[in-house]
Amino acid sequence: MQQLSELDASFLYLESETTPMHIGGVYLFDASERDNPLPFSTFIAYLRSRLHVAPVFRQKLKEIPLRLGRPYWVDDPDFSIERHTAYVNLGEHSKQASITSLASKILEQPLKRDRPLWHITFVDGFKIDTQEGEKEGFALIVKLHHASIDAFSGEEIMGKLLEYTPDPRPINPPRPWKPRPEPSEERVFLQAGANMLKTPMQFASLAYNTAEATTRGLIQKQVHRLPFPLPLFTAPHSPFNQEITGKRKIVAASIELSRLKEIKANLNDVTLNDVVLGVCAETLRRYLALQGIDNSKSLVAMTPISVRSSSLRRATGNQMSAMLLDLATAEPDPAVRIRLIHRNAVESEPYREAIAADRLTELLPSTLLALSARLYSELRVAQRYQPLFNLPITNVPGPQAPLYLQGAKLVQQYNSAPLFDSMGMVIVAVSYEGKLTLNFTLCPDVAPDGERLEELVQESVDSIEKKAGTAGEIILEAPPMTNTQSLTDGVLSYLETLLKKRLPRIKR
Repeated sequence: MQQLSELDASFLYLESETTPMHIGGVYLFDASERDNPLPFSTFIAYLRSRLHVAPVFRQKLKEIPLRLGRPYWVDDPDFSIERHTAYVNLGEHSKQASITSLASKILEQPLKRDRPLWHITFVDGFKIDTQEGEKEGFALIVKLHHASIDAFSGEEIMGKLLEYTPDPRPINPPRPWKPRPEPSEERVFLQAGANMLKTPMQFASLAYNTAEATTRGLIQKQVHRLPFPLPLFTAPHSPFNQEITGKRKIVAASIELSRLKEIKANLNDVTLNDVVLGVCAETLRRYLALQGIDNSKSLVAMTPISVRSSSLRRATGNQMSAMLLDLATAEPDPAVRIRLIHRNAVESEPYREAIAADRLTELLPSTLLALSARLYSELRVAQRYQPLFNLPITNVPGPQAPLYLQGAKLVQQYNSAPLFDSMGMVIVAVSYEGKLTLNFTLCPDVAPDGERLEELVQESVDSIEKKAGTAGEIILEAPPMTNTQSLTDGVLSYLETLLKKRLPRIKR
């Protein structure tokens, strides 16, 4: 049995009907080079032959009785690929725009917990937009739970599922697979007891889990007395930091990587990631201006960092660190802003030495972390106080060589990330074959006019290009921004203070 890490388990405990915690992907394929459309049955046979690339495809959760510890991954003896796939035909007159609308509806639905946590919808019968015009295409709408992968490992898994040659390879029979016997309830119970003896803090996890309702009530009554540390909660209020609904919308915009690299060269001593963050910052600034919102205070982003290495690499799980980064949106010059973002990043601890997210969870049980996150949203901390951050932005490098599925070329991909209360927008940047796509996952009830983001991205790149020629000569003399800090250390300090003040009362 492989037990979930505290970080992985926290994504399970955070999930609700309106906040599904899965990572999504929409993959569009140009099938015009095939002699005939790819049948759904052929896709199923192809998928069967590739299930061995990652254990996540045939492993389900095994809960521990009485929730005495984190769940385990175990082989699913009842695994059936039919429970994880679906077929949709949009009709021959449907356009590519129909895909994002369908994907938004599919991604709103949580994955079922009684089976491996993934699902793929095969979408057929529509025209795909290409540089040469409309062509016959199909799409895959993929859902993978965040408890089993992070954005980086999810991209790797999709790369392993697809092919690097335009010539369709023969579909081999699936590799023999025999599920290991599911452990008995008694064995899981005994294993949980052994783990608790090894990690005494699990007793605290159990205590908090048992008294969750009481704890919520206690803090709800006394939340106005809590001393929230001002250095931590310094992000400005924004429309993204509100209570969300179950609705989702995906908006994407693509940029040639060559344009971003030219901006990087003109600005001197910045990274390509700084340029990507700068494009995001300029887009958000323009979006807020359209909404009539003041931009005098800079937005703060939470930027995940992969801490996976070649010596410690696994196909599943989350191996992440993160930092809070001031996006300098108060600066009107978009090119100068990129240099400010670079300075803010290099002065942060995670930039110099990435700290694994396990440091955040090794002292605090996942149930307590999830409870803290729920309280953060349910008590509307982001509305009553300044939020911890305004939105996450993740930059995931993708393959630059074209990928194929049985002779059909992958021409475009969109990616989505989970939302929860007080976090109504997430940006995921993914590069593929010389292009970078900015993917906005948003709740339309808190971030209206989301369809404008696509044109705002293009306007932002144009504006940065015009300013980049002179911004490289400007010397930044302003003092470092004070709200750039390690997310790990900041949250640990806050929760430690909260625990010290509240733990004695909870015990009584």
